[in-house]
Amino acid sequence: MTELDAPLRELRGMCREAARDLRTRALAVDADPADVERHLDSPTLTLIRVASTPKRFRTDGSVDDGGYSGSCLARVIAGVELARGDAGLICANTGPSLAGVAVDALGSEAQQEAFYDAIADGRTWTFFGMTEPGCGSDATAMGTRLEAAPDPSDGMLLTGAKRYVGNASRGRIGVVFARTGRTALSIRGALVRVPAEGYAATPLDMIGLRGARICAIGLDGVRVHREDVLGAHLPASRRGLWGIGRTFNVMRTQIASMALGVALAARDLVREERPGWNGHERVSARLEAALALLHDAAVQVDHDPDARRPPSAAKLHITDLAVRTTRWAAHALGPGALLEHPLLEKWCRDVAAFEFMDGTSNIQRLHITHDIATRATPPVADRVAAPRGAA
Repeated sequence: MTELDAPLRELRGMCREAARDLRTRALAVDADPADVERHLDSPTLTLIRVASTPKRFRTDGSVDDGGYSGSCLARVIAGVELARGDAGLICANTGPSLAGVAVDALGSEAQQEAFYDAIADGRTWTFFGMTEPGCGSDATAMGTRLEAAPDPSDGMLLTGAKRYVGNASRGRIGVVFARTGRTALSIRGALVRVPAEGYAATPLDMIGLRGARICAIGLDGVRVHREDVLGAHLPASRRGLWGIGRTFNVMRTQIASMALGVALAARDLVREERPGWNGHERVSARLEAALALLHDAAVQVDHDPDARRPPSAAKLHITDLAVRTTRWAAHALGPGALLEHPLLEKWCRDVAAFEFMDGTSNIQRLHITHDIATRATPPVADRVAAPRGAA
């Protein structure tokens, strides 16, 4: 179990306090996702934008992020507490978001500078296109293509479709993954600047995380400058699935942190509404165990960015636990609970979305089993012999 030092405990306390601001705005954004812009000056949303921007690209030096950007562990600690306020508003915020994680992992210094310059005003949304209508988040089956234009001066053309992409209808810059060939090494990410000819994003009619304006994207020969293709400065083996894998390892811990934050918020509501009732103890114990699992997974990602099993296991377990916890909370508060507690009703809708973000549960199971199956067998001398006669 990971022990938190004093700075991390202070970060947790700071984010827990900041989450109250998100909760006061949650229902308004859920009711009218198009009206989120008036909330962007919220101190908490400003903190999240600044904290998720690398320090060398920040334009507001007055904001103290409390160490948020220092490690994956710090980010998940913050993510849990902020999501106890409202995960929907976190996903509706402007700033680097998931696209920033990809640019940080795969982008050159010039590409990173261009990306963060484009969102420096604090009013620019970003988007991250990976999931496709036909193959979901299975990157190996990706059909979107990035091909050279007939005229070399036109760079490359992006053709295909993406689905379940947050903020794509209002984003002005994002990262879209596509194939340049048939092999795993041919999968590349590209910076896409909007508006662009051939780019069309349509908001989907969603019941959860409505503030995120989750969209379907059509890509019909969208022009991409060659200098906007991520990873050209990296070895060929590190431009494709390797880069995506590292990006997803970080994302999965962050998504798990939001799911766990929603679950903890639902549990907290039950405790507030039923003081002295001990019926929450088993659920609370499971949530504490999940928090320990998440912290351990984040620490392992910090030590080994290529480790797939810990973040996959954390997301697999926590997204399921979060759904079960919100259902338990609705049952524990009795008939009419979802009418009497609009935030709980919202959380029950929101929490189902995390299953589909950055790999469904079956994808996580494949990552885990592949990792186990491909582990190197320890040398014979390192094995522990079973006692004679043992089964």
